[in-house]
Formats: sequence, structure tokens, C-alpha cells
Amino acid sequence: MGNNFKTLVLLTGLTLVLMFAGQAIAGTRGMEWGLGIAAVSNFVSYFFSDKIALAMYRAQPVTREELPRVYGVVERMTQRIGLPMPKIFVIPSDSPNAFATGRNPAHASVAVTQGILNLLDDEELEGVLAHELGHVRNRDILTSSIAATLAGAITLLARMGMFAGMFGGYGGRDDRDRGGGFEALLMIILAPIAALLIQMAVSRSREYEADHTGANFTGNPYALARALEKLDAWSKRRPLIASPSTAHLFIVQPMLGGETLGNLFSTHPPIAKRIERLTGHSPSGLIG
Repeated sequence: MGNNFKTLVLLTGLTLVLMFAGQAIAGTRGMEWGLGIAAVSNFVSYFFSDKIALAMYRAQPVTREELPRVYGVVERMTQRIGLPMPKIFVIPSDSPNAFATGRNPAHASVAVTQGILNLLDDEELEGVLAHELGHVRNRDILTSSIAATLAGAITLLARMGMFAGMFGGYGGRDDRDRGGGFEALLMIILAPIAALLIQMAVSRSREYEADHTGANFTGNPYALARALEKLDAWSKRRPLIASPSTAHLFIVQPMLGGETLGNLFSTHPPIAKRIERLTGHSPSGLIG
């Protein structure tokens, strides 16, 4: 309950930042636009975030016959913990990574890259899949997707305000209802940073919780810890280029595409801290 309340507060904070940014840039009408953008963003995230993420990475659905190694693990765990069987997808990439998506357990999907299937042994793969099912069980996939969408909307609104200012779209009048001036300039700079910090807080807390839940599912935290150490090393050698709007989904931080402010912030906790929380030890020596 405490984690869910914290997330609700953070999402409310994102919505307020979006509204205040709109007000600073364009007055009352800007605040109305900010609220409207928040509502549309939440609607799109709720119904379409999973389809968008899967299509973005060219994830292909696979059958039990095509990928029995993954199906066997997921079926055993979902039956044991009482979750519906998610759809399974494979991403055609050599970079080792995985993510879960979907608005609730009944509409969940788990996607793994070809690279992760080649890299991990059966115990390590089980740990990764348990982590992803932890996201499904904790119902935090949608929450993180909404946070990312709202953060992206705030950044977009700030950029629109910047371009409007460059072309004389605001400022100069002593009319608070119109917005603009120094307040707008300050919000254009600070709003995207605030949005990213809030998104990071949402995503990082969810990653720690999914690690803990996944380790409980398998009873083998060391397997997940070894997997995280391998994934951290190999994903840097063979990086997966991801969009800032979906980077939070992956089990380890992918490389962000484009020159955005998001490159300065990570939506994932440090791997060493995740491993230490799982095992009580530093990651050194977990893998050979």
C-alpha cells in the first residue's frame, strides 16, 4: 500500500507539473491544455502503450512449439502464483534484454530479445522471467508507462513553449492570465527536469520491487543477480537503442536514442545496488 500511495503521489505530481507548465507558458488556456494533454496521455497509455512498445521493437509473437524454453518457465510460474498466461514475444536483437507490458495481468505480454536467450542459462533466464512476471503481479507496468508518457508530454510542451517564445508567442504583457515572461522561461527549463526526476522515482522503485518479487517467485535470488550482472556487461557491448518513452520497460537500462535530456538520467537503479539488495553482497565474483 505504501509503494502504491507513493506512486499515486508521484503521478499526481507529474500531472500538476504539466498543468503549471501550461499555465506559465500560456496562462489559463495553457493550464487547460495541460490538463487535456494529461487526460489524452493517460487514455493512450492505458489502452495502447503495450501495442506501441511491442511494435516499436518489432517484437514477434511466438508459440509454445517455437519457444518451449520460455513457455515452460512462464507456465510453471503463472500456475503457481495464480496469474493468467501472458503472450510471449521475441525481439529480433542480439542485445540481451527483456520487458513486460500490458495494462493488467489479463492483458500482459512478456518480450525477450534473441540475445538474452543466447546469453543466459536456464536458471538465469528463469530469474529474468520471474522479474518480468513480478511487474505483472505488482500491476506497475501501466503506472510506469503513464509516468513516461506524462514526462514526455511535459517535455514536448516545454519545447513548444520554447519555440513559441522564439517566435514571439508569449511574454511582454503584464497580464497573468496570458502567461509568459520570466515565469514561462523558468518553467520551460525546469519542467522537463522535474518530469524526468519524478519518472525516475516511479521507475526505480518499481524495479527494486520487481527484483524482490521475482526472487520470491523462484526462491533463487542469486540466479537473478547473475543474470543482471551478465545483462549489464553484455548490453553495453551490444546496446539496444531505445526510445526514452519506453526505456523504463526493460530489465536493464538500454541506450537512449537521440540527444535528449533523458540521456542524463537513468530510469533504472544501478545494477550493483540491485544485486546487493538481492544477495546482500557486491556483484564481484557472481559470474565467471
